[in-house]
Amino acid sequence: MSSERLLKANVQLRVPYQDADPGGIVWHGNYFRYFDMARVALLDQIDYGYRVMEESGYGWPIIDAQVRFVKAVVYDQRIEVEAWLEEFEYRLKIQYEVRSLDGDCLTKGWTTQVAVDMQTGELLLGSPDILLEKLAAVGISEP
Repeated sequence: MSSERLLKANVQLRVPYQDADPGGIVWHGNYFRYFDMARVALLDQIDYGYRVMEESGYGWPIIDAQVRFVKAVVYDQRIEVEAWLEEFEYRLKIQYEVRSLDGDCLTKGWTTQVAVDMQTGELLLGSPDILLEKLAAVGISEP
């Protein structure tokens, strides 16, 4: 299901020195940390952060991820990372955009997560009821 950014979250940060290579450009692996910061903010909006996920008996491993670098992000730059929910019926697909504070798109990406029963280790073929209930509580429902 496409939610067309019905649920989105933004975080701002200042790129720390240790995130950059000797040339001052952010090392590519750090973008996934930035995505994670925005994803945590997104999930917190529906009270389904990682602690609540664990308590509900489900893990949500990332099974697929992509990043597209548009422009370099550099040490000491202030950036905003936006995350929005794209799919949730069978999996969580979250899109991301990293922007300068002027609004220039710097990086785009997405992650896909699936629900796994923590007791059995089995992959669920659909999203668990608790996720659907959390989304319904903020006005987002299945098609």
